[in-house]
Amino acid sequence: MDEQERPAFAGTPDTRERVLDERERARRGERAAAIAADLPVKDIVAVALTWVDTSGISRTKAVPPTGLRDAATWGVGMSPVFDAFLLDDSIVAGRYAGGPVGDLRLHPDLDRLVPLAGMPGWAWAPAERFTQDGTEHPIDARGVLRREAARLASQGWSVRAAFEVEWAVSRGDGEDFVPACRGPAYGMTRITELSGYLRDLLHALAETGVSVVQVHPEYAAGQLELSVAPEDPVGAADTMVLVRETIRAVSFRHGLAASFSPKVLAEGVGNGGHVHLSLWRENAAKGTEGTGNAMAGGDGPYGMTGAGEAFVAGILDRLPALLAVGAPSVASYLRLVPSHWAGAFACWGLENREAALRFVTGPAATSSRSANLEVKCFDAAANPYLALAALLAAGRAGIGAGSVLPEPVDVDPASLDPAERAARGIAALPSSLEESVRAFEADPVLRAALGEAVADTVAVVRRGEIALFDGAAPEEIVAATRWRH
Repeated sequence: MDEQERPAFAGTPDTRERVLDERERARRGERAAAIAADLPVKDIVAVALTWVDTSGISRTKAVPPTGLRDAATWGVGMSPVFDAFLLDDSIVAGRYAGGPVGDLRLHPDLDRLVPLAGMPGWAWAPAERFTQDGTEHPIDARGVLRREAARLASQGWSVRAAFEVEWAVSRGDGEDFVPACRGPAYGMTRITELSGYLRDLLHALAETGVSVVQVHPEYAAGQLELSVAPEDPVGAADTMVLVRETIRAVSFRHGLAASFSPKVLAEGVGNGGHVHLSLWRENAAKGTEGTGNAMAGGDGPYGMTGAGEAFVAGILDRLPALLAVGAPSVASYLRLVPSHWAGAFACWGLENREAALRFVTGPAATSSRSANLEVKCFDAAANPYLALAALLAAGRAGIGAGSVLPEPVDVDPASLDPAERAARGIAALPSSLEESVRAFEADPVLRAALGEAVADTVAVVRRGEIALFDGAAPEEIVAATRWRH
């Protein structure tokens, strides 16, 4: 965009807190009017504006094309109470969220507005949340991520990110889970059984502009996985929401139901929400020209540069606290168990799928662009915007501190006896949401990066879910969580 089109900002380059002044409102309104004029031609009857709440659930309000200009200019009214919703739609009260008083405004991000091929007649746009006076709402997760990316950018760094999307497909519309395919784990039989469903899904994603890298059957019954191309952090989180809603819509049209829950059945493995990250800078890798991937071309472990290693080490150092954002449900800890490829130990390793952090170099000839970090301990109950914001903040703190990585782990940590794990500094990650919340509340870096309003609300909502499932058996937790995310 040119200079006249840039939104107004207030504050330092680090905070980049947006303000909708008169000029910016007019610009958005004019652009929305031009877009709205074309929507009826495409048979679009409504635009769904979505945001993701603290419990990781996508909420929405929708407007017809005739209302898009007003939505872009003045926003759509919405209670701030949804930040304090639990996954069962009950409400907790914190210092910054909860209760019947107040209003905020949902403004569509017109850059991401796209017709939903999986839902004919509908379009979608992620919502930016502002107060009535035009300042960014303090618990707007998308704004939190944008600001954290800006902090890294002010230091000359950018991050490319992507989420892996795992889901389990069920037949029928009951509360129970009935696997929609019977083929073996990773077996071609599953593709054969669901070929028409997957064909329509891939068509729908292509029509919405999503770049799918691969799709394959996963381990658990009825489980599939889809990977997408990396983007800037906000774009990656937006795409995660779009992909999941497209999967959900196409599933319904095929008489199926999709579950993204950390646990679909109490036994067996669950759905992860793995995050891939790479750190980039001009001339980041020694001897390179142009934009360099700090995860390759250096003298550090497996070719990392010093900054790349520090970024990874910063995340490793804060994994227990990060879980309060990335593994945010009581059900998450039914998934996060050893020897299930869930990453239950705070360690890292080259291509080690039992380590919480798996370092991926890719083929030697492509490592300069493909080397990245996979965070395996996160799941799809997470708000993707908050999850990425917290990871970026932890990595940024590692760069600032010049953090270094311990020795990599090249075995399943669970196969080591406790004494050897202790000697190598390999600790188990929290085994309960309560443990991770305590670590989160004690972490000044994450609280400062997310802001006090977000940090307080995260802790309040997590403790609300802990109380909700107090004394519940795993089967009860799974049944209550299965269809919520």
